[in-house]
Parts: sequence; structure tokens; C-alpha cells
Amino acid sequence: MDRVRGTAGLRATARVHARRDGRGGTALPVLDGAGPLAPRRTRGSGAEARVTLVGAMSGPLGGDRLTVEADVGAGARLRVGSAAATIALPGQTKDEAHYEVRLTVADGGELHWLPEQLISARGSELYVSTRADLGADARLVLREEQVLGRAGEEPGRLTSRLTVRIAGRCVLDQELACGPGAPGGWDGPAVLAGHRAVGQLVVVRPEFARRMPPARMSGEGTAVLPLAGPAVLVTAVAPDALLLRRSLDAALDSFDQG
Repeated sequence: MDRVRGTAGLRATARVHARRDGRGGTALPVLDGAGPLAPRRTRGSGAEARVTLVGAMSGPLGGDRLTVEADVGAGARLRVGSAAATIALPGQTKDEAHYEVRLTVADGGELHWLPEQLISARGSELYVSTRADLGADARLVLREEQVLGRAGEEPGRLTSRLTVRIAGRCVLDQELACGPGAPGGWDGPAVLAGHRAVGQLVVVRPEFARRMPPARMSGEGTAVLPLAGPAVLVTAVAPDALLLRRSLDAALDSFDQG
């Protein structure tokens, strides 16, 4: 566990390591965090271990640098969620806050990364970076959802970058900036089209190498896009967080049914 409070903000790191326990289940030899990052083990199902990130304090605030690491070993299965939405808030400093997520899944491992929404409150400035490094036969479900502003308020500045690598090969590297000071056009018809919620879902399955889901629209404002690997990207925009979640869930359900 790393936690350092400096004049420019909080520094904190949470780590979750999942390993096959030799009895058909998944052990968590490392489960460590502090400050606003408090991982807690919850009841799993079958071979899958489950962890919930609990917000122990407000954050990220301006100047904070927060990191979450999840490492899934060969044959292990891990599902990570969060107890509530994360709210980016302005801090005592005017520095940009940083929230970094590092995900590693070995061959034969499986990770479901399903946190609640990230809300960009007025006056905040946050850079979110998510990187997933997967083995050739790893499995991943990764969901990100961003909501621009709380009810009745303008959003803060939010920049998010999502990178996915499979067997060392980059299959996705995208960045989106929204809110005051973002490049022009972010709220225009080619990007958010006036919507306040945006999300993406990355699904990586070895069987996609044999049969890739086709590119298509999956409901209003939701697109399914095959990637250059056994992976699919779903992007969605919606008026609010509830409709965004429904759109992403519907797309994920379609892969299970197909």
C-alpha cells in the first residue's frame, strides 16, 4: 500500500493480485489499498474471486494521483466492481488530477473490470488512463462509463485514454476529452451530440478469433466495432447514466447469446 499526502494532492495506490489456488478457485495473495482506494473481497461464485473498490474518502481531487493495479495470473478468474460512483471534484490546488488503471491478465486468466460511473463535477480537471495488457488466450470484459456533470450542473474537464494490448500487440488506443477547455467539437454531432453520458465496453475472448461479431449498431447511440484481434469495442452515448448502462449491458448480452 502506498499513500502519501503532499502539498499538491494525495498519492495512493491499490493493488489486487489474483492467482489460481490449486483447488479450482482463485486466491487473492495481494489485496492492498488506502485513502480513497480501499479494495475489499466479497463473496465470489465458483472459480471466480470478487473484489469491490470502496470509496473511503472523497476523490479524486485536484492534484491527486491515484493508481489501481489488478494482476490476474494464469487460470485465475477475477471480477472487480465498485460500491458507488467515483466523483471527480475540484481540490485546493488547481492542478489536474490523475487516475491510472493498470490491468494485466496472463494466458488462461479472466478479468471482469466493471466499476460504477465516473462523474465529472463542475470545476474538476481529471485525466484517466486505463491500460490492459493481456496474454494471447486471456479473457477480458472492461467497462468504462463517464457522466458529464451532476444533475443540473456543467461538467468539469475530463480526458480519458484507453489502451488494450494482446500478446504485446496494441489493438486499441483511443482518447476522448470533454468539458471546458477540451478541443472544439467534443459536444457536437460527431462526438457526444449533446449527450451527458458516454461509455465503452471492451470484450476480449479467444473464440472471437474464429468468429468475430460483425460491426453493427446496437440500439440508438451504440456501436459494436470489431478490433484487430480477438476483441470487440462497444461505444455508447446516452442522456443519462441509467440509459448508458442499459445500452452497454444489452450489447454484452448479445455476445453471450450469439
